[in-house]
Amino acid sequence: MAGHFARTPLRVILSTLLAGTALPSVALAQDEPTFLGRLVLNPAFARAEDPDGNAADRANSQYVAEAELDRARMGDLKDLFAGIASVSVGGAIPVAQKIFVNGVDMLNLAVTVDGVSQNNRLFHHVSANAFDPGLMKSVRVDAGSAPADAGPHAMAGAVVMETVDAADILAEGQTIGGNARLSYGDNGRTLGRSLTLAGREGGFEWLAYGKRATGRDYKTGAGQTVQGSAADLTTSLLKLAHEGEGGHRLEFSAQRMEDDALRPYRANFITDGRPFPLRRYDTVRSTYALSYENTAAEGLWDPKIVIGFSDVQLGVDQPLDSSLGVSRGDNSTLSGKVENRFAVAMGTVTAGVDFYDRESIYTDLAESGLSESSRNVGIYAQARLDPTDALSLSFGLRYDHQEFTGTNGFTGSYAGASGNLSLSYAVNDQLTLRGGLSSVFGGLTIEDNFIYNRAWDYSGLRASRATNYTLGADYALGDLDLTGELFLTRIDDARLSSFRANANGDAESRGFNLGLGYGWDQGYLRASYSQSKVKVNGASGSSFGALDLGAPLGGVFAIEAQHTPDGSAFTFGGSIQAATRYRDVAADASRQIPGYAVLNLFSEYASPTVEGLVLRAEVLNVFDKTYADRATYGADFAEIEPFYEPGRSVQLTAAVKF
Repeated sequence: MAGHFARTPLRVILSTLLAGTALPSVALAQDEPTFLGRLVLNPAFARAEDPDGNAADRANSQYVAEAELDRARMGDLKDLFAGIASVSVGGAIPVAQKIFVNGVDMLNLAVTVDGVSQNNRLFHHVSANAFDPGLMKSVRVDAGSAPADAGPHAMAGAVVMETVDAADILAEGQTIGGNARLSYGDNGRTLGRSLTLAGREGGFEWLAYGKRATGRDYKTGAGQTVQGSAADLTTSLLKLAHEGEGGHRLEFSAQRMEDDALRPYRANFITDGRPFPLRRYDTVRSTYALSYENTAAEGLWDPKIVIGFSDVQLGVDQPLDSSLGVSRGDNSTLSGKVENRFAVAMGTVTAGVDFYDRESIYTDLAESGLSESSRNVGIYAQARLDPTDALSLSFGLRYDHQEFTGTNGFTGSYAGASGNLSLSYAVNDQLTLRGGLSSVFGGLTIEDNFIYNRAWDYSGLRASRATNYTLGADYALGDLDLTGELFLTRIDDARLSSFRANANGDAESRGFNLGLGYGWDQGYLRASYSQSKVKVNGASGSSFGALDLGAPLGGVFAIEAQHTPDGSAFTFGGSIQAATRYRDVAADASRQIPGYAVLNLFSEYASPTVEGLVLRAEVLNVFDKTYADRATYGADFAEIEPFYEPGRSVQLTAAVKF
């Protein structure tokens, strides 16, 4: 079925999905309905775009829907994942936003952008994974058991992001075009503007994208001005590609994201009671990717080659200790892979080799440069097979060899095998059962470079290993989809470091996810609920005790809906983000985390007279609630004032395609 989706015109897929929901095991209608031209919340569309969308290892995957991507383009990661309860984003400003999947910190997942491995450690008060939604063509989250070709150290899954191509911007037959967006939010007077230009001639393609967001400090629902919350973000993307008549495609992309502004002294919370001033955080994130593939390949020869470099640089002023000047952290990763997809009788087998060379350095006026580095080479194979019409199997193996160097010159070699198995079985046309398990070699992770210590003893550290279990079911009845799953992730011998010492510890996250989707001709409803609990060394984990491993999330809700009346140019909709009270206070925490429910409403107008013009008005946090997102650090400590989300905000957006 994946091959069918790959060859089906996008308009046919979109209109089919608007007519109803499709689960991986249920065939879509074959009659070609009328194209309605509306972006949809239905994630089945994004799944259909994935060549392996119906493989058993994707049964647990969450896809960001087309409408969610489009509406988040002038926003941030919180907007991008707002419709998926199992993916929580804490922190109200991009530099502090941390992502958790099934309660596990995304630092423990394999993260790639355009196939390039991203860095997974930075200063613990800022995000190691800040990305601009305006760049993205597709976003997929593989929670728990990840396939072998997801990359090394996919301890609790993988996050796969692809940036936009010229073909995503240009209409059929168009040689040059683009889009422009302008947005304004009254709470914080945030002005956003972006421009995308793309062109193609013969087999050549190019794309250039730029975005700038500026503003003032916003206010919470209680009317408190959050100092250091003002937007100051610049993003750019350049993409060049050539595709020959035989399908041979060579592509280069370069992206850069900068956030340089005064932030709270600890950027991920407002204050801990001490009179710390604001200080400057200067963050630059860059990713470069070069890839080759044959888009017309079939049979036993379907190669793909990716090589890339990602880098995150952070400079933090130290106003309380002038002898340090500016503390600087630099995390860089050179990575690559060579793989081939073999078409076999019942499906495909992907096999290849990958590598990374990662280094993390800390420097200030008193320190010439402390570093840790890690080099890894892996070999892998992943089979995706459909033995029968009802049964889908996916299983894979990989073997990794790692060379690690510590701050004091320590060197160590670590190696291990990883395996995964996923299956999906269609009991009938309505009910599909699925499950997955994996055991993943994690090696020795590079630590937060802002706590590096030359006196660390590495001799007792052990390589980590994770095990993942999922068991779920999907039920489809007409336009209604119901999903549910249980999950358990355990990480043994995770690295638990502080400035004083290195140590190993164990962590786990367990819980369940529920989902509902209901589609009709003019709209769609998507709802999900996630319940997770994180433990560290057998005890409940606080936001501090589980730092870099997970977060105390408890119950999280996400609801999105939209409707376009027949014949209308308007689309109406809204969303609810909510969390239940978290009562399971960890031993080192001091208070329960309050629950909250926040309503957002929007109206969108697609001009019937000005082609490509879309106007959007929305009210966020309609009832002006004062709250911190459940994944925000420190809400379980009475002595910490967490980073509260903005109060009521009116947002206006204008977008035009040309």
